[in-house]
Amino acid sequence: MSGSTTKKVVLERFDRSPLRGFVNPQSYLLPEGVEIISPDGSVAQIPYSQVKAVSFVRDHDGPGVMSERRDYLARPKTAGLWVELRFRDGDKLEGVVSNNLLLLEPYGLALTRPEATGNAQRVFVPRQALEEATVLGVVGGRRKRPERDTEIRQIRLFGEE
Repeated sequence: MSGSTTKKVVLERFDRSPLRGFVNPQSYLLPEGVEIISPDGSVAQIPYSQVKAVSFVRDHDGPGVMSERRDYLARPKTAGLWVELRFRDGDKLEGVVSNNLLLLEPYGLALTRPEATGNAQRVFVPRQALEEATVLGVVGGRRKRPERDTEIRQIRLFGEE
C-alpha cells in the first residue's frame, strides 16, 4: 500500500450491500465503530456490530474479500499465525495474522488474505463479527539445521578413510 493518508476500502456488512470509501489507516478504528469517508466526501461511522470485514482494496470497482477466494490452497508462505475465522453468519475466512502479538488491534484482527493477486490486499475483521477464531498453524522463517559433526562416529572397516 502506498504512503497516502487515506486508503481505498470496501466495508462489508452483514445485512446490507457493501460500502465503498476511504479510511485513514492510523485512526479509522474508533471505540464505537469504523469511520469511513464515502467517495462524495461524507463521513460515516459504522458500528462494529454491523461490520463483517473491512477490505483494503486496489480498486473500488473490484470485489471485497468475501467475494474472492477465502482459503489457502496450500500452506501459506507468509510468516505469522495462519488462522481460520468463522463469522456469526457461518461464513469462513482464512488469513495470516502477525506473529507479534503486540501488533494485534484492540477491536479486531488485521490479516493478510489468501489470494495475493486479488483486489483485496489486507483485511480487518472486528471481534464482534466473529463466532470463532482458530489457529491452523504457525508459519515462520526457516529454522537453522543443526550443524553436522565432521568427526566420523562409525568405525571404518579394512582401513577405509
